[in-house]
Amino acid sequence: MGVVLTVGAVTVLWWPRTEVTYRSTAPSSVAYDDESTHYLGLVHKHTLSGRHTYGVVIGRDPGLSYGHWVQVSPDLGAPGIKSTTWTKAGVRVRFLTGHEVFVPARFYLYGR
Repeated sequence: MGVVLTVGAVTVLWWPRTEVTYRSTAPSSVAYDDESTHYLGLVHKHTLSGRHTYGVVIGRDPGLSYGHWVQVSPDLGAPGIKSTTWTKAGVRVRFLTGHEVFVPARFYLYGR
């Protein structure tokens, strides 16, 4: 019985899950050609094996379930995002580590 409880507890603790650790919405002052509001999120995925992956997703879905995905190293993702700057040309993401990533708008417009 103890083994079953231990395995059950470990499975629950390591169960795959996804969490959004940062969110940003393009300001209304930045109008894109597809006439949609765009969202950005830093997504942290935990796997059953204990692996952690991070990615920035940008798109029209406020739930961030789809969009343009940019995988980032856990060294950047774990500390988090400091800020985002939205422009007509794209979005600049500044990480707490000092790194920056620029994603051109053409990659996330029109539901990509």
